[in-house]
Amino acid sequence: MRNLLRLCPLLLAFALLFGTDPAFAGKRVALVLANSAYQHAPLLANPVNDGSVMAKTLKEAGFDIVDSRHDLSALDTRRVLRDFADATRDADIAVVYYAGHGIEVEGSNYLIPVDARLERDTDVYDEALSLDRVLVAVEPAKQLRLVILDACRDNPFGKRMKRTIASRGIGRGLAQVEPTSPNTLIAYSAKAGFTAQDGDGANSPFTVALSKHLATPGLDVRRAFGFVRDDVLKSTGNKQEPFVYGSLGGEDVPLVPVKMTAAAPAAPVANPQADIRRDYELALQLGNRAAWDAFLAQHPDGFYASLAKLQLEKIGAEQAHAAAIAKAKQAEAERDRLAALGAQKDAQAKAAADAKAAEQAQLAAQKAKEQAQQQAAVAEQQRVNLAAAAPGGAPASTAGPAGTNVASLTPATAPADLTRTVQSELGRVGCFSGQADGNWNTSSQRSLSQFNRYAGTKLDVKVASTGALDAVKSKPSRVCPLVCEHGFKVDGDKCTKIVCRDGYAVNDDNECEKKRAAKPAKPALAKRDDGDERPARQRRQSAGAGAADGYGAAAGIAAAAGASRAKGGGQVFCNSGGCRPVHRGCHLEYRGGGGPGNDANAEVCY
Repeated sequence: MRNLLRLCPLLLAFALLFGTDPAFAGKRVALVLANSAYQHAPLLANPVNDGSVMAKTLKEAGFDIVDSRHDLSALDTRRVLRDFADATRDADIAVVYYAGHGIEVEGSNYLIPVDARLERDTDVYDEALSLDRVLVAVEPAKQLRLVILDACRDNPFGKRMKRTIASRGIGRGLAQVEPTSPNTLIAYSAKAGFTAQDGDGANSPFTVALSKHLATPGLDVRRAFGFVRDDVLKSTGNKQEPFVYGSLGGEDVPLVPVKMTAAAPAAPVANPQADIRRDYELALQLGNRAAWDAFLAQHPDGFYASLAKLQLEKIGAEQAHAAAIAKAKQAEAERDRLAALGAQKDAQAKAAADAKAAEQAQLAAQKAKEQAQQQAAVAEQQRVNLAAAAPGGAPASTAGPAGTNVASLTPATAPADLTRTVQSELGRVGCFSGQADGNWNTSSQRSLSQFNRYAGTKLDVKVASTGALDAVKSKPSRVCPLVCEHGFKVDGDKCTKIVCRDGYAVNDDNECEKKRAAKPAKPALAKRDDGDERPARQRRQSAGAGAADGYGAAAGIAAAAGASRAKGGGQVFCNSGGCRPVHRGCHLEYRGGGGPGNDANAEVCY
């Protein structure tokens, strides 16, 4: 027994040196898919090169299986995914890397094979492969399921793709995704809703960074993607930010285990600022009060603590605004109730005063919310810039005591890309037809005013705020209706003129019919002005004649009452529910109001 006790320290040291490999050192399998030679779209230069680099990186990392394929059709891709799913059944780690075109339709993401045509928006369901299908292939893996998508490119099919339903949304880049399976990560080369760059070389900036960091022995996969993010931000001038969706547990999960030796070198000294930054970014992804409170409890002082406090102020302002809206609605309801009951004048006057005060409090809360959101956005942009300049963390000179106003480090104006993003989102919901150039001019303000009218919101149209961005992004499909006047037809998200062949003309039903031979004119026997003696019905039709003057081709909204043709036939009205023709003898007039389920355009018939 005494000899055994003497051996215990030696046995413990032996176990620490040779028996502590990471838990994720089991079977590892990978599938690399790369599509460049698209048959019905321009050739992509980089994906096949990127796929070769990633396949080589994973093979050198010691993966048990690395299946690399390129330029596959839809059928071949499905077969490869099916076979790969069989290989993952006894695997601990499964990785799928895809480079090529991807598309987002109605909030779902799809990978585009090389033989896809995508002539209509519904073709994506038959000719493409959903991201969910890829997740099914990695589902059997026991400890880590990782899908990497270098597919956030501009969609070459979107411009010519026909919309079967005008309200069906086709987004820019890929849509945000939340994996439902545990221990699953999905990495995008660019944040949801943004596009990625191919770079000037043979490989994309994202793949270059992946090959540098992802297979580092012993490096947790989340930290590896953090280093990838830093490199891509730096190489693209902060124009492209990779993003990771999903979550893992508290243990480190390296793709490549550390090879332990008897004379193991001393562990590198951890960078505390980098650890704080990682905790901050995790709290930022959660984005709720509990996450920020937990972060401040762990890191109460310094640069990132000041940023966290600004995020808390933003959340508090948003909650206060929501409470003010509820109180204003309650006060208005009480005022209307007393008026309907015929209550005493002093009671009605008090209720009216309370309603007015609640409305003013709501406006003040909205202003405070937008100011807090703007300050948090400016501070976050400052953090991104500092992280790109110093990947190890914020420089010591920027760290200050608790309460430092980080927003004062940069001018208190919204970044130009915020304006461009708001314009792009307004275009997606059918309220803006111009170019997203970052110039918040009269046309942009008018577009946001249209959104307010049809979405029932009260956003300040003078500035492009983060509050406006959140409100517009919350709408999954078209908000502002598309109205095509007589002689025009619906073509995707716009109205195009109907062109008839020689000898035919557009009739009142918006159809081409053969022109009738003109009858010889009868000689005029007498002339008189009987404008005041015409029937009232004819005078009303004459007063209503003329073309509608809308707010833009994409919005396509009849802006003034009586702005339609006298007969009114041939108009087409589109909203989130689809398109329908205006009844013959009727036309659309804008009557005001609007909001969810309440169109502001009324159909007027004679």
